[in-house]
Amino acid sequence: MSILPTKGRATIAPIKTISPFWYRRICEITLLISLVILSIYIVVTFWVGDSTTSALLVPLPAAIAALTTAVISFVSYIWAPQSRMHLVAFSNYLLLVLTTGILVELTGSIHSPYIVMLMLLSIFAGMFGNISLAALFVIINGGFAYEVFLGGSLLPRDNLVVIVLALETPLFISYMVWREKATQDSKKTQAFDALAKQLSQVANKSEVVINAIDEGVVAIDGQGIIQLINPAAQEVLGWTKQDAMGLDYHSVIKLIGLNGKELPPEASPIQQVLTSGKPLVNNDLALMTHSNKKILISLVVSPVGQTSNGTSAGAIAVFRDITGEKAEERQKAEFISTASHEMRTPVAAIEGYLGLALNPATAAIDDKARTYLLKAQEATQHLGTLFQDLLTVSRAEDNRLTPKPTVVDVVAFLHEITDSLQQKAQAKGLFLYFKPSTNAAGEEASTNRTLSPVYYSFVDQGHLREVANNLIDNAIKYTKQGSVAVDIKGDDNSVTISVADSGIGIPPEDVAHLFQKFYRIDNSDTREIGGTGLGLYISRRLIEANNGRVWVESALGRGSVFYVQVPRISHEKAAELLETQAAEAQQQATALTKPVVPTAPVAPQPTGPAQAV
Repeated sequence: MSILPTKGRATIAPIKTISPFWYRRICEITLLISLVILSIYIVVTFWVGDSTTSALLVPLPAAIAALTTAVISFVSYIWAPQSRMHLVAFSNYLLLVLTTGILVELTGSIHSPYIVMLMLLSIFAGMFGNISLAALFVIINGGFAYEVFLGGSLLPRDNLVVIVLALETPLFISYMVWREKATQDSKKTQAFDALAKQLSQVANKSEVVINAIDEGVVAIDGQGIIQLINPAAQEVLGWTKQDAMGLDYHSVIKLIGLNGKELPPEASPIQQVLTSGKPLVNNDLALMTHSNKKILISLVVSPVGQTSNGTSAGAIAVFRDITGEKAEERQKAEFISTASHEMRTPVAAIEGYLGLALNPATAAIDDKARTYLLKAQEATQHLGTLFQDLLTVSRAEDNRLTPKPTVVDVVAFLHEITDSLQQKAQAKGLFLYFKPSTNAAGEEASTNRTLSPVYYSFVDQGHLREVANNLIDNAIKYTKQGSVAVDIKGDDNSVTISVADSGIGIPPEDVAHLFQKFYRIDNSDTREIGGTGLGLYISRRLIEANNGRVWVESALGRGSVFYVQVPRISHEKAAELLETQAAEAQQQATALTKPVVPTAPVAPQPTGPAQAV
């Protein structure tokens, strides 16, 4: 039902549509009341007999009208035309009102026992708007008007009261009730239309944006079925929208791992996101296109929604072709590796000659020349470190950082590294302390009264030493005053090393990029301190190669805490590995010291035609 403005006031207009629910209820009520009237007619006429004078006697015209209404309502219930629901429902309602009116008129008019049925039907007249109200008003009052004006008989006053209360009042109530409902429905309809329009605009804008993105975008539901694929994805995958929509993503997005084989379904990042509901990023995958062409891609998969059991209700996969970028990076890495390797030889020679020049046993120089040579030697050492870092970066980019793990007592190992950097910290006036062997006052605790936990890890000692040296050295370098604390904690599965300083801190916008290659914080405090931006990147790659991770917590102006986490092994496992390492070392030593017994030369045998290969 809708409200149409008429000269500033709201009036009831016929509803344009009716829901299938209300359509079926109207048909059911019409059929039910018609069958009740027919049942009364049959029972009274054929079972009780004509001799009865029961007030419930249904005349034959009313029975015929009820039968006609029942047949039409039954056909309407079975055949429900979507475009004519309102008209058919309204017709059924009018037939029922007409049948009831005939029954009331022929069974005593306003004194009929069936007048209650007409009252109930009158209340629902407003459901169909002004037309139904007017029609019912004419049907109800037409008969009585005929009796008064054409029949020549005046109705008693009490009969007029009955007409007003039993027939006119329900029509007024119907008007008031359904007018209010029409107002509410109109507001709901207007709100729904506004929301639908807004959603349509948002959807259109979203579609324009998604189609304009250069990266491939594929939307997948919780069952793994593709629901959306933009033009960029179609171009990369080689699938058209018509072919890809509705298919399982495994048949369209075929991912290849580092081993050159297609990933099994459970190892696919998309499936992992659908299962865990957590986003994933992977830059080490290849994609097999529809034409069996393999390209390298960068893949980002994000979950969409969440189900009751914690899985994702869908996922958005965004990918792009990085084959050209990988080739360019590989060329750069090869150039850096070759250049760094070739430059290390002359740098090592320069450093050696500078060492000879500074050695009093091989050369005699004055103090001024020694100062120059010391600076040259320091610069040469820095250049050698830079070349070594570039080589490490090159190996990391080519996945050639192969660790050689050994059993490491992390506490003793880190204590040794911290002690080696004490002189550098003292030169800056900083206090560097190792927490496991230091009391609360910052003083070295007595070893016979302090029980330090023992944490074993199976990692590459050289890698862990380089990372620890780098983090502690950075803490000293970027701390103007205060202290640097090295601590070790652990649980059953991991060992966590922390390096905390009271230095300048790191801005929040730089934290996410801190472990990227060649990234340096650009502010007045860091410009005075030299660096290449490779140390933290190399530390991250070294730790990741040892199945660990590194991260930082920092606040600008309040210092930083760098964390390194590596896997922990039990004391029993450490003892077993140490025994294995000792046995392998003994075998190698035996092989090196074993004398080589020369063998007599064997004369060459003639080769005949039958022996030739």
